[in-house]
This record gives sequence, C-alpha cells and structure tokens, in this order.
Amino acid sequence: MSMNSEGRVTRPETTSAAARAPATFTGNRALMLEEALIFERDDYARTGVDLPDVPHVSSRLGGLERSRPIGLPGLPEPEAVRHYTRLSRQNYAIDLGLFPLGSCTMKHNPRLNEKMARLPGFADIHPLAPVDTVQGALAVIDELAAWLVALTGMSAVAMSPKAGAHGELCGLLAIRAAHDAAGSDRSMILVPESAHGTNPATAAFCGYKVENIPATADGRVDLDALVARLGPDVAGVMITNPNTCGLFERDMKRISDAVHAAGGYVYCDGANFNAIVGRVRPGDLGIDAMHINLHKTFSTPHGGGGPGSGPVVLSAALAPYAPLPFVAKQPDGSFKLVEEETADEDHPGSFGRMAAFHGQMGMFTRALAYILSHGADGLRQVAEDAVLNANYVLRSLDDLLDAPFGDSGPCMHEALFSDDGLAQGFTTLDIAKGLIDEGFHPMTMYFPLVVHGAMLIEPTETEGKATLDQFIGALRSVVGRARAGDEALKAAPALAPRRRLDETAAARKPVLVWKDAPLPEAAE
Repeated sequence: MSMNSEGRVTRPETTSAAARAPATFTGNRALMLEEALIFERDDYARTGVDLPDVPHVSSRLGGLERSRPIGLPGLPEPEAVRHYTRLSRQNYAIDLGLFPLGSCTMKHNPRLNEKMARLPGFADIHPLAPVDTVQGALAVIDELAAWLVALTGMSAVAMSPKAGAHGELCGLLAIRAAHDAAGSDRSMILVPESAHGTNPATAAFCGYKVENIPATADGRVDLDALVARLGPDVAGVMITNPNTCGLFERDMKRISDAVHAAGGYVYCDGANFNAIVGRVRPGDLGIDAMHINLHKTFSTPHGGGGPGSGPVVLSAALAPYAPLPFVAKQPDGSFKLVEEETADEDHPGSFGRMAAFHGQMGMFTRALAYILSHGADGLRQVAEDAVLNANYVLRSLDDLLDAPFGDSGPCMHEALFSDDGLAQGFTTLDIAKGLIDEGFHPMTMYFPLVVHGAMLIEPTETEGKATLDQFIGALRSVVGRARAGDEALKAAPALAPRRRLDETAAARKPVLVWKDAPLPEAAE
C-alpha cells in the first residue's frame, strides 16, 4: 500500500478527522510546527552576539538621537535559524508541487540556469564597471537580444525594462515618441476586455484615454467593433495574445492591418508568449511592440517582487524610438553601451532612459542558459507541451465544471472555468480553499473579469501526466464535496496552519507594526 493511502487522508468523507484530532500542548500538528511571530519569540534583552559596550561620545545628531531602545527582537542564533526555517516550511513553492496559477506561468526553474547565473563574472558584476572589463556580460546581453528578436520576428529589442508592466510602459512610450515625431497628437488607446488588467493602467499612466473593446461570444476580440472605433484619435491598440481567456486571437493579422491603416500601432502583451514560442512570430502578425516576461517564458525566477526582467521587442517602425542604453557590437567584435542621445549616434530618436542601468544581469544569464539548453526545436516543444497539458486539464474537467469557452476550439496555455452551476451556496473561493487541504496552491480566482467566478488554471509544460492527474482528482473531489452540500468546505482549509482569513479586511487594514508592552526606557 502506498504511503499516500496510509498517511493523512483528505478525501471528503473523512475531513471531520481534523476536528477530532487532539489539541497539542505546543500547537504543533506533527511535523507541521507552529511558529509565533519573531517579536513574540523572546525578550528584547537577549542577543545571539556579545558586543562590547559602546564608548560614550558626544552626539553629532543635533538632538535627533534615539532616546530608547530600537525594539528589535532578540534571539540566539539557533532560535533565529529555526524561526525562519519553520516559516519557510509553510511556503508553497514550485519545488514542492504544481503551481496552477493561470496567466502566471509558474514553471520549474532549471538548476543549470541558476548555476550559470552564480558564476562570479555574472553574479559579481557592477553596473558602473568600465565597459572594457565586462565584455563577456555585454556579449551575453547581445546574444540573448538576438534570440528574442529571432523568436519574435521583430527588428529590435529594448533590454532595460524590469518587468511586464515596465515593458508595457516602454512600448507605449515608443508609440508616443513615434506619433510625436510625426506631429500627431493622438490621445486614445483601445484595450479589448480580454486583455491583461495592467494594459489600461499603463495607457492611462502614459496620459492616454482608454476605451474598452468588447469580446465576442467565443471570448475573442470583436473585430467589427474594433474597426468601427478606429479613427484619427486612436494612437494604438493594446491586445493580449493568447488572451486571458486562454484563446489565440485568430483575427490578429486583420486587427493589425486595420490599426495600421488607421495610422495607429499595435502593442501586444507578451505575458502568454510561452504558449506560442517557436510556433508563432508576433512580428508576422503585425505587432509593433511586445514585452516578454523572462520569468514566464524563459524560466527565470518568478514572484517575491523581483528581480524582474521584461525586454520589449519592437518593429522596424518603432525601433528608432527605443530607450537607452543599448548594447552595440563594434566592427572589431567588441561591445559598447550606447547611453547618450546625440545626433552622431545611430539612435537619435530615443525617448530616453527606462532605468538607470541596462537591466537584470542574473535574469539575462538564466534566460540565455534556458534558450541554449533547449535550442530552437526545444522551445517549440515547450509551447506544444504547455498547450497539450492545458487542453488535458480542460477536457478532464469540462464534464464537471462550466468551461465558458470550451466550444471555442482548443485552449492555449491555460484552461478557464466558471462557477456557473457549481453548487448552491458554494463559490469559487470555497473550491480554492478546499484545494489547500489537498496540498495544492489554488488556481487563479476571479480573473479574467469577463467570466463570473473564474477559475484559471495553467499547468505549464513542466508538469507530467501523473501530477496533472493528481491535481485533477483533487479538484474533482473538492467540487464533489460542494455538490454534496458539505458545509465543512465553507470553512476550508481545515488542515493548514491557519484557517480561512478575512482577506478583504487584511488587505484594507493590514497590521504592519508590532505593538506589545512598552519598551524599557534607555539606561541613564
């Protein structure tokens, strides 16, 4: 008998076992250790390091010196290590299991890439180092840029944007610079409702007005509505392809042709490029600018706020307006950074800098290692396997969950379900929380907004069939509990270190400062 069937049971008929489990003195649940906040762990007088008393000197702070202890918690070294190790065990990570977040492409980060990024010549590089001392790093940037241009069928790439939203800003600034150079004062950006939510925010940040373009019943851009809205005030269109419904925009070339004929530009959100890399070149579809999330398609680390990287590929029409700095290869084979907007340089139309320096070297190294280890044929297989896995999930669940676009043809990288007909009194949130008890991070919930109670699942290409079958089985089990009217599901998770929280209150009224007994007054 397998360990799974011998261990803690999570099937619906036995979920009440958690309630019958005895309370423990420590609060621990076997090897899932309870852990208090670090401020609760010890007193302020304890320290893991003995330091000599600070000699008395006259203050030069003009009365602004601290009058009482700073209030940092004190822990000896073993307890400090245990504290953070115990907290780390409560994190879910891609190294533990499937991360089914739709639209986020949370896939395995090969350790080869990590090893390359940790080589001293890359890990220890400084952005202000003389150019002649970092020729190898500039060569890596140049080679990665060449791959991104080739894979997208574009003319140039800006490597300095730090993330997807930063890349959107780069693309729209290039579009604005192109219109300014032509003496056009167009003020409107059209954004289909199936686009990513950052698209309208970026357009508004750039000073554009934003107008929504509706979707058809099959979840794609309404071409007729888009064409009808084009006019002399439209600077461009921001479109996500494949879109947030997990569908490829079949009319993409017709959309681009119509926008270009009206004097506008086409920005494509490249967050979902993983579904088409090696299969479709966005440049062939008439795209003028597209950001590429290196963490999504090319397997650099994702999450935690960074370090991010979102290079932007540009068409021949927008390449002259790309930001500085950029790497240029010299006739003698060496590399330089073009950093000045001067008439004698080959980039006088640049809209300026996106950032102080050229980009995220660690992410560039990881992405290039990923590309070279896969090769062109391997990258094509990445897209094919990602699409295959997503369709396997879709067809394994569409008899149980409503798939609003299940009849719109094969999905791309992600499968989309709704809570329509789920179970009376149960919601998408209940299903997601139930998955936590099953040992899975929940899928993306309530996005895209065009689908009520959305459940967006992206398995990526790095998950095998056995893992997908286990996830599908777990999701079917949780939905089955809802269909059976299991009220305990509304309180899930029951087996996690913490129960269901009021997430709205936590987001609106976060407690960011520890307040306890008054700190001791400073010694005289």
